[in-house]
Formats: sequence, C-alpha cells, structure tokens
Amino acid sequence: MSTDTLTQNANNKASSKTDMFESPDFYGLDDLLTEEHKLIRSSIRDFVKKEISPYIEDWAERNHFPYEIVRKFGDIGAFGPTVSQEYEGGGLDYISYGLIMQEIERGDSGMRSTASVQGSLVMYPIYTFGSEEQKQKYLPKLASGEMLGCFGLTEPDYGSNPSGMVTHYTDEGDHYLLNGAKMWISNSPQADVAVVWAKNEEGRIHGLIVERGMEGFSTPETKGKWSLRASCTGELVFDNVKVPKANLLPGKNGLGAPMKCLDSARYGIAWGAIGAAMDCYDSARRYALERIQFDKPIGSFQLIQKKLSEMLTEITKAQLLNWRLGTLMDQGKATTAQISMAKRNSVATALDIAREARQIHGGMGITGEYPMMRHMMNLESVVTYEGTHDIHLLILGHEITGIPAFK
Repeated sequence: MSTDTLTQNANNKASSKTDMFESPDFYGLDDLLTEEHKLIRSSIRDFVKKEISPYIEDWAERNHFPYEIVRKFGDIGAFGPTVSQEYEGGGLDYISYGLIMQEIERGDSGMRSTASVQGSLVMYPIYTFGSEEQKQKYLPKLASGEMLGCFGLTEPDYGSNPSGMVTHYTDEGDHYLLNGAKMWISNSPQADVAVVWAKNEEGRIHGLIVERGMEGFSTPETKGKWSLRASCTGELVFDNVKVPKANLLPGKNGLGAPMKCLDSARYGIAWGAIGAAMDCYDSARRYALERIQFDKPIGSFQLIQKKLSEMLTEITKAQLLNWRLGTLMDQGKATTAQISMAKRNSVATALDIAREARQIHGGMGITGEYPMMRHMMNLESVVTYEGTHDIHLLILGHEITGIPAFK
C-alpha cells in the first residue's frame, strides 16, 4: 500500500469523525446536553475561532493583553453567565457556564482567566453578597464589559493560608480606611473595580468594593511572566484608601465568603482546563495523520496510537466528571471537596496531555506554530492558582478522613 493511500485512508477516517474530534465526545456526552447548551458552546467556539485563535500566539509572544477583548466578551455573554438577567447576566445554568469556560480555554487559559475572574470572583460576590444598590450599580457594567474587575485575596506572605491576611481596615466614622497589599491578581492592572477581602478591627474578614481612582489605591503590573502572557496580572496596593461604607458587601463575612467565590471559579477551571487539553489533543491527532516518517504517517505507529488513545480516555473521564459536577451545581448540592477533585483532576490531565502532545509534534511542538508550549506554560499557573494541586489534595484528604492536614 502506498504512502499516499495510507494518508488518504487516515484522512478519510478522520473526516468521517469530524464532529467527534471537533469536540471529542467518545461517550456521547452531547446526548446529556440540551439544544441550548449546544448552541451556547457553538457560539463561544465560533467566537474563539474568530477573535482569539488567529491572534493568540502573537499576544502571548509579546506578553500583550488585548483590552478590546473585554467588550467582546461582554457582547458574547461570557461575563456572569449564571447571574440573573435582571442585572444583565445570562441567567444560564452551570453546565452552560462550564461549556463557555471550556471553549474559551481551548483558545487560551489567560483569556479564560479574564472571563472567569470577572464572572466568578467579581460579579458572583456582588450578586451573592452585595446590596441591591451595589448590584444595580456594578453588575450591568461588568456584564457588558464596560467595567473590568479583579479579586483581591492572595497576599505576598499569605497564599494557601488566606486566613493569615494582614490587609485590614478601620472604621473612621463616615468611611473605612483600608491598608495592605494583594499580589498575583488577574486583571488588576486594567481593572476598574476590585473586590477586596480584608480584616476589620476585630479580625473578621469582610469584602469591600474598591474603585480605581480612590486616593492611595494602585495596581502595579507583574512583569517577567512566562505564563498567562496574554492576560494581565498585578498587585493591589492600599495606602490609607478611603472606602465608602456603602461599598462593604453586607451579605456574608468570614473566610467562608471568599471561599464560596473560589468554589465557583474552581468549577469553571475544571471545565476550562479540559478545553486546553482538547486543543492539544486535536492538534496532536491532526499532526499524527499528516507527519510522514519511514514512508507512512506517524499515526500508524503503535506508540503514537497509545498516546492518542490515552489522551482521549483521560479527556472523556474528565468530561463525565465535569458534567456530573455541573448537574450537582445546578441542584445546589456540589461540595467544596467535589469541586476540588474536578479542578485538580482536570488541570493535571491537561498538563499531561499537553506534554504528550508536544512529544508527538517533535521539535515543531516547541514552536508557536502549534499551541502546546503555550498551553503548557499557562497550565503551570492554572495548576497553582485558586488552590494549588497539593492543597486540593488536602481538601480531599480532609473530606475522606475528617482530619485537617493544613496545620
């Protein structure tokens, strides 16, 4: 059989399964989705193909955050999809939110970070814990992309132990006086508002909405990143910032409030990271059918087929885990430990697949012509932020044994 015939046969088989490989669905997960879910996924996928994929390698190489994408995300409904339509949110379920994050991260983790921070870490706490006045003032502008927000929890000396935070505020009668600093904050250099977590004089954690332009509030940008290069990251610095009392989130206080926000964000990451895995897998599959060595496509070799088979298996397992978690989220039954399991599993899976896909591409895999190295660098941040890989392991360990191992 000739090389041309081998290649043509492989391509014919691939073409007959175009839909499966456009969105790997080996176990027929689409049968569990509604037509609305599929339409939302298709719309976001088309958006990513048009507005992100053609430019992302250039943005990443230049460490450039394309601010114009914020308005475009607002127009497509990527911000606050689970927020009520009363406040210009999407009014959608959590499966829809997951699919949106999956498709955006197929384009780039940094782009998904921009969207998920806005929705899960800025709009969500205002929607869930905010006053009616706060909801009316901020949510519509955040949903449309007129405003960009960020979330301030992590501090220079307190990451996995947020309860140790030193950022604090005092009651000055007609306002609060906020002092401290946060770091590794996605969106901060460009953010119009920040949902900041700080301790009051009794040491109780509360959320405050801090606006750009408040005297003493600055957002230095983090330089020299080798990861999430198409998103912006920075610090939040508070030097005697006067925050109006109307900007305190009244609905909930204590560490449980920001942790609830992180649950929502981690859920989105679980879906998003598998989007990155899907992109790497699809690139590897296509390359394996096109690359000729020893007079035949490398996809005909056992070890390449082993790699592709294992990738598809792990993607399928993660998709089913994420779908089940989404149904639990919609029912209000999902636990922090269940969310931790999915976030941890998805990111580890995506990292493994990105590395295996890079190997299939050989030397070409390290170039910007293919997406694997960018995904690999991005995922090294995703595996650490919003709960490190090991912290999520300990959350599960606590659930299993009833014994906290954090201290």
